[in-house]
Amino acid sequence: MRWCALGNPILLGVSFAMEKFTKLEAIAASLPLLNVDTDMIIPKQYLKTIKRSGLAQGLFYEMRYDEKGKKTPFVLDTPPFDRAQILIVGDNFGCGSSREHAPWALKDFGIRCLIGTSFADIFFNNCRKNGILAVSLPQSEVDALTKAVAATNSHKVEVDLTTRTINTADGSYKVQFEIDPGLRESLLEGLDDIAETLTQIKTIEQFEAAYEKRFPWTAVSP
Repeated sequence: MRWCALGNPILLGVSFAMEKFTKLEAIAASLPLLNVDTDMIIPKQYLKTIKRSGLAQGLFYEMRYDEKGKKTPFVLDTPPFDRAQILIVGDNFGCGSSREHAPWALKDFGIRCLIGTSFADIFFNNCRKNGILAVSLPQSEVDALTKAVAATNSHKVEVDLTTRTINTADGSYKVQFEIDPGLRESLLEGLDDIAETLTQIKTIEQFEAAYEKRFPWTAVSP
């Protein structure tokens, strides 16, 4: 731990290794349900851990299992969609509580990109912090993409963050999407909030030194 001149701790080097997102070509599954909340994504009984691994089992638990714990016919358990890394979702995906376990569970299953019309704000930001790209498109484009994917033999979609494009493997569908430049950069570089802050470490250290020199009584020993 390092102490800044203002007396608050700054954790240096304690950063989650976020995988860079540049271009992804993968199977896309469709879950066209409206208002899927975070409790549906990962129910409360899986919130006892702070580990980011092992949560795939609980992903969409109440939709994947019946009351006796037996698996139901669910898209992500049906080949080839059990290998999906892209999930096409319904409007207002990720609403409800702010649990970060929701993107953790999606990432642990292998989902790296979500495509829908809208996402709850906190969930959207949690996805960003965990290297999941959430793309918003008009409903007409989501419908067209879903139809195009279903018509392909491979069900594969290419999401290229460098060009901001989404297209099916057979070239039958292509669209360009909008994304905040700062968000795009952090995903391309694989930087979470801490890692992004650490890119400015020299500026932070210079500020600390100048502040301690001006107000020496505020300095805190390491």
